[in-house]
Amino acid sequence: MAGIYIHIPFCKQACHYCDFHFSTQLKKKDEMLWALQEELRLRANEFQDTTVSTIYFGGGTPSVLSASEIEQLIQTAYSHYKVEESPEITLEANPDDLSSQKLTELAASPVNRLSIGVQSFFEEDLKLMNRAHSEKQAKDSLKQASQLFSNISIDLIYGIPFLDDAKWETNIKTALSYGISHISSYALTVEPRTALKKFIEKGIIPDVDDAQAEAQFQHLVTSLEQEGFLHYELSNFGKPGFFSKNNSAYWQGKSYLGIGPSAHSFSGTQRSWNIANNAKYIQGIKTGELPQEMETLSQRDRYNEYVMTGLRTMWGVSLTRVSEEFGSHFKDYLLQQAERHIAARFLFLDGDTLLVTKQGKFLSDGLAADLFMLPLKKK
Repeated sequence: MAGIYIHIPFCKQACHYCDFHFSTQLKKKDEMLWALQEELRLRANEFQDTTVSTIYFGGGTPSVLSASEIEQLIQTAYSHYKVEESPEITLEANPDDLSSQKLTELAASPVNRLSIGVQSFFEEDLKLMNRAHSEKQAKDSLKQASQLFSNISIDLIYGIPFLDDAKWETNIKTALSYGISHISSYALTVEPRTALKKFIEKGIIPDVDDAQAEAQFQHLVTSLEQEGFLHYELSNFGKPGFFSKNNSAYWQGKSYLGIGPSAHSFSGTQRSWNIANNAKYIQGIKTGELPQEMETLSQRDRYNEYVMTGLRTMWGVSLTRVSEEFGSHFKDYLLQQAERHIAARFLFLDGDTLLVTKQGKFLSDGLAADLFMLPLKKK
């Protein structure tokens, strides 16, 4: 079982916090669509004996494409890969793209899951982040989408400057009022070379308050668990039966194929990534040569990745798996490094599994990094 990720590198405008690869110029859209289909064809041999269970359109903003353009890419995947009978096909979408007509067209297509980038239901937050949609568009899109799709996820961001706890509570309650089954929620992070970083440096807006962000995260966890959501990954909450199959496969170390500029692929032992440049990507595909770099993961790399992804999820890190896949010395090292975090009640052992406690969840990535097997210093 494996997944296909298709990166659509176009956006209407640049969000102030975003450092993903995209272009606001759509003039090369037709060339890009051809190149994406051609890459799917060129790489079909990589999944020759593999069944595809998920297709995920990310970006960028995949919803800038028409329903027919999206369907064309899906049909190309079906033509060259062994796709299971009822795959999960997710489209990331922005509310301003989801008109009634667009939603109706998407509902008639093979797309069966929407991931809608709401981020906030407050106009001032949307303007601060330079989102392309309005509060009204966010609410209208959810109202209409919920009538056509049974599997909807929305994104919310916490830790935004000026987002107080009362507004955050309103965001959560508003999201739940639409009966959605999945929420992805992230702390606002200040990435280098973004407009947000420059605004903070110039004092135009205050820096992110880490303590408030953590408090809002903990409130989100409590609120959603009370509503029957399972906190199955650090940033993801789903009702039973509505976890993201695509993302769960990433966290569980399954293979995936990344199509498009900047997209990453993983085979279990090798990781590759395409060039993050639209023109060079298209030119490379035209020559029949994949514009990508590749690395073979060492045993230590694979251990570190398993610890990182495992601790972010409700499935945790299996000591038996660590011992069987990497060796008993990795298991001994893991337990030794985890000892002080268990004493501090950030980690705990449930039989054979190492897990993060509720109070440690916000610190998951830092805890994982402390359990990594680092290269030995040269003497």
